[in-house]
Amino acid sequence: MKMIDEQYVRTPCYGIDKMTEWLRLQGHSVNHKRVRRLVRQMGLECIYPRPRGNLSSPDKQHKVSPYLLREVPIIRPDQVWSADITYIRMYRGWLYLVAVMDWFSRYVLSWEVSITLESDFCVSALKAALRQGQPEIFNTDQGSQFTSVDFTTVLLKASVQISRDGKGRVFDNIFIERLWRTVKVEEVYLRDYQTLAEARYYLGRYFEFYNNERLHQALGYRSPAAVYGVAVGPPVALRAPFVPTAVLTGDKATLKEPIFCLDNG
Repeated sequence: MKMIDEQYVRTPCYGIDKMTEWLRLQGHSVNHKRVRRLVRQMGLECIYPRPRGNLSSPDKQHKVSPYLLREVPIIRPDQVWSADITYIRMYRGWLYLVAVMDWFSRYVLSWEVSITLESDFCVSALKAALRQGQPEIFNTDQGSQFTSVDFTTVLLKASVQISRDGKGRVFDNIFIERLWRTVKVEEVYLRDYQTLAEARYYLGRYFEFYNNERLHQALGYRSPAAVYGVAVGPPVALRAPFVPTAVLTGDKATLKEPIFCLDNG
């Protein structure tokens, strides 16, 4: 799974057949069925339109909302927010990361991690984001976590319009998909998280850097926080949580200082 995850970031155009052949070239005896099962388990998908994996499986009993952003120019902060879930590998096992992002500034308003795909951690991230502002439109995919009554009720009470990606349309939420690639290349792949607490700590530190210091070419080499217009210093929701002493005194290779890349993200 670790090799598939890293290769997917390098070559998101690889489908099951190409990923299987690539693994065989690396010396692994695998078949298409096993690779397909692992890819679905991680919620990965090729960049061409296709049904999404387990991370965003729809619930047929939930209301389906239309996609409201086709040909809509994004011209200001808090015009459109979006949320998505991605798989984060650990030394043993994996966890799930959800983030809420402002489209115009690329500012990450909140994030949460969970070891399950229940909707609770998505609702928690949404409420944390709404404590900082309010969008006109909130866009997600058709995943059951986002179409759940608990999640949609929070948005409706805040008078926010709900937009959903079209089925199999991987580019409808492209900004947050790019965020996942950046987080994995610049943070996750530099270390193997030993515990959930360690993952929270390093992800919190990375998002603080991403929001307040990381330069984006698309933003005129400014940080997301500068474009979003927040005060100096990270929001409370993004401050790194307390980390037990056991984490701070763990494997030095795991706890090394991160190396951040100032690319075109």
